[in-house]
Amino acid sequence: MKLQGSVWTFGSNINTDEIIPARYLNTSDPAELALHCMEDADPDFPKKVKPGDMIVAGANFGCGSSREHAPIALKAAGVACIIAGSFARIFYRNAFNMGLPILECPEASTMLQEGDHISVDLTGGTITLDKDGTVLKAQPVPEFMQALVREGGLMQYVKKKAAL
Repeated sequence: MKLQGSVWTFGSNINTDEIIPARYLNTSDPAELALHCMEDADPDFPKKVKPGDMIVAGANFGCGSSREHAPIALKAAGVACIIAGSFARIFYRNAFNMGLPILECPEASTMLQEGDHISVDLTGGTITLDKDGTVLKAQPVPEFMQALVREGGLMQYVKKKAAL
């Protein structure tokens, strides 16, 4: 599975309140959540992000509460993938359950800059900086997790399997 897009950078310890502030948790509508995605970390992010863009962050992305709203907001905002040095475990699982691919690659947060255009190969676990061909190696996404992403998340995956 391959993705291409522009990079938005954030630091380490981006928590779920920064991804989708608690004041917006009175809705589960993805379109409404997208309007406020990352606004406490970057107030203009919801206006600037484009479908297919990717977030590159430091360590411990998604720490904090275990809300599913965080990956829902990111995906609904058009974020195609999150690359971080590491992820909070509950966010890691919630992201795949919602069909949002993520990659762990500590080097990405120091080597990639906002606005860079990258190509990501989830199967091979590679991140290629398009301007000069630099390749970073991440942990490949297991086939089962790629299937969750392809189907749009765990619920859609289970529904498809149950229909067989």
